[in-house]
Amino acid sequence: MSALSGAGAAGRIAQRFAALKSEGRAGLATYLTCGDPDALTFARLLAGLPAAGADLIEVGMPFSDPMADGPAIQAAGLRALKGGMTVAKTLDIVATFRTRDAATPLVLMGYYNPIYRYGAERFVADAKAAGVDGLIIVDLPPEQDDELCRPALAAGIDFIRLATPTTDDRRLPAVLRHTAGFIYYVAIAGITGTKSADVNDVTKAVARLKRHSPLPVAVGFGIRTPQQAAAVARVADAAVVGTALVDRLAHELDSDGKAGPSLVEAVLSDVRALAQGVRAARTKNA
Repeated sequence: MSALSGAGAAGRIAQRFAALKSEGRAGLATYLTCGDPDALTFARLLAGLPAAGADLIEVGMPFSDPMADGPAIQAAGLRALKGGMTVAKTLDIVATFRTRDAATPLVLMGYYNPIYRYGAERFVADAKAAGVDGLIIVDLPPEQDDELCRPALAAGIDFIRLATPTTDDRRLPAVLRHTAGFIYYVAIAGITGTKSADVNDVTKAVARLKRHSPLPVAVGFGIRTPQQAAAVARVADAAVVGTALVDRLAHELDSDGKAGPSLVEAVLSDVRALAQGVRAARTKNA
């Protein structure tokens, strides 16, 4: 890792992983798209995630051409954009969340185009002010670190890289060079929500990543059930669940595509079940 260390030891992400380690368990990271199905409902969901058991929260920034996302998250992004969600409104929602929750790490995940249009320097400053702890920008490779990675790290925002099944040992040092917060291991080759993660492959991948970096490893893509989350939580530092929650949200929409009365509770109930699986994963009887 570089001397540019992001939020580092003082940041919420590092503090949360240290707390999880002291508890002897992995964490649950949840993903939902900001503004899906509408800004007010999303804000209610976001506010309820920590109490439901989310140890880390990933908030998707909707984009019209999300190349790494499967149909469910693409649809979520389109719903959010149709409802008028923007980068500025995303940051406003995060800032409101942060006034009520000073502890839960929050990571923005998305693509560079909306940030570029917003202005990278302005975005970093506004994200820091809003209480953002980390960024996952899936289409910015290490060769483009000067665009956003270095400015984010300098501002104290962790820049989190994706490692995939095709990231070989020659490429891995470049991927990890300026990574901070944690490493996000993509457990499947392809887009989100299309396959299930193979635990044996994940176990080998996590061990390999830990040989290259002291950072925690979170595993996402292909985790849908509490049982799958628990299996990953036995070998990784966090399990990330997104598509399954987005699917649950979509199932609770009414015929007009609006939030049904049970939507928030249905999604948070699924989060509670996932959290229970993750928290029990390393117990003797799990």
